[in-house]
Formats: sequence, C-alpha cells, structure tokens
Amino acid sequence: MKILIADDSRVMRQIVVRTLRQAGFGDHDLVEAADGQEAFDKTTAEQPDLVISDWNMPHMTGIEVLRQLRAAGNNVKFGFVTSECTPEMKTAAEAAGSAFFIVKPFTAERFDEVFAPILG
Repeated sequence: MKILIADDSRVMRQIVVRTLRQAGFGDHDLVEAADGQEAFDKTTAEQPDLVISDWNMPHMTGIEVLRQLRAAGNNVKFGFVTSECTPEMKTAAEAAGSAFFIVKPFTAERFDEVFAPILG
C-alpha cells in the first residue's frame, strides 16, 4: 500500500515515518508532500491508499486538501495528525470525510490503533 505524508515540517514528516515503522507499517510505500498543494497534486497523481495530513500548511490547509479531493470525487482514506485540536476542527474534519484525527504528540501504539483497521 502507498501512504502519503503531508506536513510542511520535514522533521515532522520524518517523525511520522519513524512512528509508522515503529507501529509495524514501515513496509508500505511512503511518499511525502511539503505543503497542501503538493499533497493534493501527489494524491491525484500517485493514488495513495492513505493520506496522513497536517492541518496547517502553506498554499492549502489540510482540510482544504480533503475538501478539494472529495469535490473531485477522490475517496482516498484521509486523516489528520496535528498539534491543534478544537471541537470545531474535529467536526469540520468529520464533515469533510476524514477517517481519523490524531493529536500530537502521538505514539506508535496510537498509530497502530488507528491504522491497523485501515492498513490491515
């Protein structure tokens, strides 16, 4: 399976990759995007099975990426790993079709709990 990791922080993308490996998902094809527009473009072009996105990114926020993908008919499994978590954000994410919402800091156990049902 292919997983796209979208975050404007290179360090955070590396932490997500490392945590995916620790949770047992390191054998998947991991692709990175450094901003929202790149996340949208790579999701469209590369057809990942899962998108793990930050909320706040340049050029397009994570929620904007999700909404544009859904508007284009793309139903990729999509969710957020973000440091902010307000009830409004969770509601907006769910309404847009988000599959999960993980708050930083996170653990390999949390990744396993969320991604095992999605990735098998």
